[in-house]
Amino acid sequence: MNEETETTGLRERKKQRTRQALSDAAIALFLERGFDQVSVAEVAAAAEVSKPTLFRYFPAKEDLALHRIADHQGEAARVVRGRAAGQAPLAALRAHFHARLDARDPITGLCDVPAVLAFRDMLYSTPSLQARLGRYADEDERALAEALAETDGTNGVTARLAAAQIIAVHHVLARDNWLRLTSGGSLTDDVLRAAHADAGRAFDLLGAGLSAQGL
Repeated sequence: MNEETETTGLRERKKQRTRQALSDAAIALFLERGFDQVSVAEVAAAAEVSKPTLFRYFPAKEDLALHRIADHQGEAARVVRGRAAGQAPLAALRAHFHARLDARDPITGLCDVPAVLAFRDMLYSTPSLQARLGRYADEDERALAEALAETDGTNGVTARLAAAQIIAVHHVLARDNWLRLTSGGSLTDDVLRAAHADAGRAFDLLGAGLSAQGL
């Protein structure tokens, strides 16, 4: 590694730490007082930065909250591109989702850590965050459609329709899992089995519709 590359790497890591610190400070305030009751100026003050500095890292207030799940952006596309040779895209996505359920990954909605449940409650009860999540879903659809076209030869409207259905299924499953836990349930073996069963049914339905396209 040359000096210039090392300097660039250090600079990027510093930016990532700053971004994380800003998001953590914002989410703590949002969970304490409610998303709509906290101003950007208050977040900047809590993080001890200026508003212009904060906006250099996060163009919108909603991005401060959604940074926590930003690393999952484009995940479906990455799974499709990284699947094993000979494995169908839908099979790879199905296996990945089941694996994340077993890992109790918060992105599946199947995580009963109180802070995670509170964060999900905030996301699903705040209209502006729901709208931002919709934009994330649109980007995930676009990325997945591109991945299907690049790796499987599925092009045009077929790739876009397939991607839209797959991303929608992911969101429905995650929301239903969250509802299981917020309705007074805890993450028992029975809850995990039910989540796996729902995921299996959902991917069976997807497969019935998409198998003719070789997905």
